[in-house]
Amino acid sequence: MRYAICFTPPASDPLSLVAANWLGRNVFSGDVTEPPAVRGLGIHEIAFHTAVPRRYGFHGVLKAPFYLSPDVSESQLLRDLMRFSGTVLPFRMPRLEVARLGNFYSLLPNIPCEQIQYLASAIVQEFDRFRAPLSEADIERSDPDGLSAAQFANLHRWGHPYVMEEFRFHMPVTGLINAIDMPRIEPALRTIFEPVLREPIMVSNVALMIEEGTGGPFRVHSLHPMGKVSARKIA
Repeated sequence: MRYAICFTPPASDPLSLVAANWLGRNVFSGDVTEPPAVRGLGIHEIAFHTAVPRRYGFHGVLKAPFYLSPDVSESQLLRDLMRFSGTVLPFRMPRLEVARLGNFYSLLPNIPCEQIQYLASAIVQEFDRFRAPLSEADIERSDPDGLSAAQFANLHRWGHPYVMEEFRFHMPVTGLINAIDMPRIEPALRTIFEPVLREPIMVSNVALMIEEGTGGPFRVHSLHPMGKVSARKIA
């Protein structure tokens, strides 16, 4: 079982609902959802292109999935995440937009956001003590030969290459897309998401996500309000 610390809007937020329909699964309840009707894309094609982000659920990672260190417990993680969230003030992130990152699509802030960069870096540092050390197999899966020197150092220090200065906040909405399919996928994504991406997004909570069994889907375990001292359990 792995944990991750992420941002995702509340379950009732229009963006959460649109993303759940597109991905085919609600990250809060775990329920399967009906895909949207998209001209030129069949439901099986949508399911294929969303298979990877469907497993992880709609989120922007702040601390990548990790196994708990044997020296700590889930209750300690929850307690400390509740405490930490209460020390961080909510903020507005710039408007998100559909953008291509390499060979997949995500929602990214349309201009750089220092506050989300700071939040992610602070969480990586604060909660590193909860992370079990990487195994040799974990390191190999990260393709260390393809990393820059900074990314390689991050992998060994923080358990993930794309943290600190190498971090870029994004909320994935597809898996890898062949170049031949991009001219059809990108307009569909814009049609689906742009109506709920017209305003800056409020970052007012931190989500603890949990993997359901080894290799299973992730779901939101709890939302921890920022600037408060309580956490709301998600049924």
